Amino acid sequence: MTKRDYYEILEVSKTASAEEIKKAYRKQAIKFHPDKNPGDKAAEEKFKEAAEAYEVLSDQNKRARYDQFGHAGVGGNGGFGGFSGGMTMDDIFEHFGDIFGGHFSSGFGGGFSRFGGARTPQFKGSNLRVRIKLNLEEMLTGTQKTIKIKRLKLAEGVTSKNCPSCGGSGIQIQVTSTFIGQIQTQTTCRTCHGLGKIADKIPPGADTQGLIKKEEEVTIQIPAGAREGIQLSVRGKGNDAPFGGISGDLLVVVEEEEDKLIKREGDNLHQELYISFAEAALGTKKEIPISASGKVKITIEAGTQSGKILRLSGKGLPNLDGYGRGDMFIHINVWTPQKLTPEQKTFFEHQLNSGEMAAEPSGKEKTFFEKVRDLFS
Repeated sequence: MTKRDYYEILEVSKTASAEEIKKAYRKQAIKFHPDKNPGDKAAEEKFKEAAEAYEVLSDQNKRARYDQFGHAGVGGNGGFGGFSGGMTMDDIFEHFGDIFGGHFSSGFGGGFSRFGGARTPQFKGSNLRVRIKLNLEEMLTGTQKTIKIKRLKLAEGVTSKNCPSCGGSGIQIQVTSTFIGQIQTQTTCRTCHGLGKIADKIPPGADTQGLIKKEEEVTIQIPAGAREGIQLSVRGKGNDAPFGGISGDLLVVVEEEEDKLIKREGDNLHQELYISFAEAALGTKKEIPISASGKVKITIEAGTQSGKILRLSGKGLPNLDGYGRGDMFIHINVWTPQKLTPEQKTFFEHQLNSGEMAAEPSGKEKTFFEKVRDLFS
């Protein structure tokens, strides 16, 4: 396959300065970096292609040969950028890793860190997941929960040493000679399974990676406005990594305990209020709960009809993203008595026969659908 022009790959002119070429390569490398394009083979090839172009054009001698003879002047179609046998991803980061200027925290695949030019595997322990039930009061105000968990921790007295098979890199490289040249393959070390280390001393009770299960108390801060299904993360309270490294996280999933009176809908709260026929006709004042420890007084106007919805602004739950608070909606239900005393029955019969209390809608009453529309607007 015909190679593309190196200047075209980096999108620079043939008179570009060394600094311009460096900036152009950094732009292409960040754009097609494997960490930004996981599993994208096309992006990986463009990443390698950009590295090959930079490897040639950043070297004055190689650039001069390339300008005069093209690809043939820097190795033709054999090798990668003048390096015999081809360059792997690790080779790219080894030679040009400083180009990224800390843009990516790891070398390749998020699994390595640098110490004096060495590449040492860094692993993270597995995450743990727990569920916590919250009542309405706790969701309204936020709370603090202390729970007990069992997590894998690095046992005291554990020692390790570099894996003799991979020299501590966690990978094994095999070079095979073929008719088109040498092919280099990279696999996870079978001895240490990519850890780069093996156990040297393991205390009783620990597993082969020096981990032992222990019970531990963890305090979790629950923010006001937490709702069903949200997931909170407590850093470093998951399982420890084998032979040291970064501990996993504790993932806390919130479950909502259903309240007997108040129902939740997003940041809004709803509850039903039953009033008597007399209270609806004459009007009254009611004290209703807005949480387990708080109440608010509301006024029921004379002539209130069943189905009326009162809106208490800002009496709902705080929004997790900081967009104020929700509202509380009071759904009025006029309770019709099912048993009447003889005196009450006589009274209502008289009203019915005289037409004094006949239903006479004014035409201004809202339909059910209008009430729903108003509720959500």
